[in-house]
Amino acid sequence: MVCVNRRDLGLLALRVGTGAVLAAHGTQKLAGWFGGGGIQGTTAAMEAMGFHPPKHSAVAAGLGETGGGVLLALGLATPAAGAAAAGAMAGAVAVHAPAGFFAQGGGYEYPAFLGFTAAAIGLTGPGRYSVDHVTCHVFDRAWMVALAFAGSAVAAAAVVGKRSKAQSGQEREES
Repeated sequence: MVCVNRRDLGLLALRVGTGAVLAAHGTQKLAGWFGGGGIQGTTAAMEAMGFHPPKHSAVAAGLGETGGGVLLALGLATPAAGAAAAGAMAGAVAVHAPAGFFAQGGGYEYPAFLGFTAAAIGLTGPGRYSVDHVTCHVFDRAWMVALAFAGSAVAAAAVVGKRSKAQSGQEREES
């Protein structure tokens, strides 16, 4: 008799759902799929939002969402995947923060939710129905959790800091 663990099924559903949404958003940015602007449109948007250099910011956001999403869905390198996706969403939260919390008004509710969910999966682990489990957690070690989340936090802070610095310099030029 095969015993199915509901916790592992729940983690599979959460990973695949969250990963697919993140990957879809990322491919909008990178390839223009699903009605997205592609790298050119995303670069222009990043520049308009004050991110410098805008193309690097566009590529980083797209890769964080696409790569983090695909890896989460597969349950591969789960701590790094969760950290990459959470870091990308931290940047999105910074973009949407001036509009307040709720997504209905353009706020940061949705990217915050995706970021917290990705972080929780990265911290919890992928469950039994994952590539990490099949490979005996080669890319899912305890030290990777700390390293992945520290690296993601530093990268997100640097991107948001560059944006803030560029915006404050732009405000001085306008006055």
